[in-house]
Amino acid sequence: LASIMSDDEEFYVRYYVGHKGKFGHEFLEFEFRPDGLLRYANNSRYKKAMMIRKEVHVGTEVLDEVKRIIELSEITKESDSRWPAPDSVGRQELEVVVGDQHISFVTAKIGSLVDVEDSKDPDGLKLFYFLIQDLRCMVFSLIGMHFKIKPI
Repeated sequence: LASIMSDDEEFYVRYYVGHKGKFGHEFLEFEFRPDGLLRYANNSRYKKAMMIRKEVHVGTEVLDEVKRIIELSEITKESDSRWPAPDSVGRQELEVVVGDQHISFVTAKIGSLVDVEDSKDPDGLKLFYFLIQDLRCMVFSLIGMHFKIKPI
């Protein structure tokens, strides 16, 4: 893990999932920037909901944990060439920059593990699926903790 944990290397993560449908362009997007800025956006027009945008600065420990999660997932060894292409149901994008390594994945929205198992590359897509679950949980926790109205 020493190579990924270097303090002076470039680091960036962006995830997007969305579609265009009955309620317009609905999406969820977040990114971790090299300066520690976590940006989050959720645009759901369902029941006339408004877009939610949140920004918070996180410490180096949080960025190190995101790097560790990505490294342990081994997603950088995968390719999206055999994953389902984006379709009318929607698309997902993951972009990761760690040091001189820059990877980008694009695939269809994944409804459940059944979609993963039925794909042409179930092992690679499963790594992606679980990495996204881990990153989303982390982002939701960070945003929820930071913007909590009533302290515990």
